[in-house]
Amino acid sequence: MGFFNKLRSVFSGKSNKQKEKYVAGLEKSRKNFGDKLKQLAARYRSVNEEYFDELTEILIEADIGVEFTFDVLEETRKESQLKNVTNPHDINEILVDKLFVSYAQTGASVVNEVQFAPSGPTVLLVVGVNGSGKTTSIAKLAKRYIDLGKSVMLVAADTFRAGATEQLTIWADRLGCAIVTGIENADPASVAYDGMKQGLEQNIDLIIVDTAGRLQNKVNLMNELAKINRVISREIPNAPHETFLVIDGTTGQNGVLQAKAFNESTKLTGVVVTKMDGTSKGGIILSIRDEIGVPVRFIGLGEKMDDLQEFDLDQYLYGLTLGESE
Repeated sequence: MGFFNKLRSVFSGKSNKQKEKYVAGLEKSRKNFGDKLKQLAARYRSVNEEYFDELTEILIEADIGVEFTFDVLEETRKESQLKNVTNPHDINEILVDKLFVSYAQTGASVVNEVQFAPSGPTVLLVVGVNGSGKTTSIAKLAKRYIDLGKSVMLVAADTFRAGATEQLTIWADRLGCAIVTGIENADPASVAYDGMKQGLEQNIDLIIVDTAGRLQNKVNLMNELAKINRVISREIPNAPHETFLVIDGTTGQNGVLQAKAFNESTKLTGVVVTKMDGTSKGGIILSIRDEIGVPVRFIGLGEKMDDLQEFDLDQYLYGLTLGESE
């Protein structure tokens, strides 16, 4: 059974809510990738060098990354030659299968949900540059775990961005959850300290810490995150238990560069990619995984609170390559 048929088999029968969100949310990406693959295959009876040149262009335009593109195409060529495959539709199936395998085998194993500590508060540190959708993603994650019956506290340690604390406070009020804030331009680590102290006192299940994402001076960023991590771990052993990086999916390879910089500054355990419904460059998810070996844990497929979905590789590849055509 070909790879596309396997995907069809997985999603046969009645459509589910998550499948519909992936199909709708990845519409722009699908037109730039899946539809172009089909159009390319329709123009050739058998593959040749020109076919692979055009295939390379499609992958790079989808933001899969230049080096990753060449690696995957080399693997695709090898398998097609070994099996004597020349049909372009079959070549495309081999290609997508290679993308799937590469993601699944690169770096840490894929776990979506926040992994809670066996006892005491679980601390989730959230990093990301301004404008990435970090604050909104924090709110959506908070709602997710409140709905699952967890007590949640927000900690507004992004004290340098104007309006950051006020924005997070508004979300806390809407969600009905606790929030710890500091004065403007206060030391982020001191706000984190207050958050840990209050989280312990109130026996909170999940403490989500918002941090500043200033990449202009990487040394400052590293020092600031290192200090926050020290303060948190001193108050709550083994914390932060999770560190998520929030990336705007529309930024393309800039987002990949952000991921590399943050991963060098702090130990990331997951990535949240936002605004995927607004970009044609859906390959950024594969590129991030290839570059830093950290899995995408959640994906933003719209503006509604439940549009922040667990990342599912099958759903993603289905939405990116097949979607409504099925």
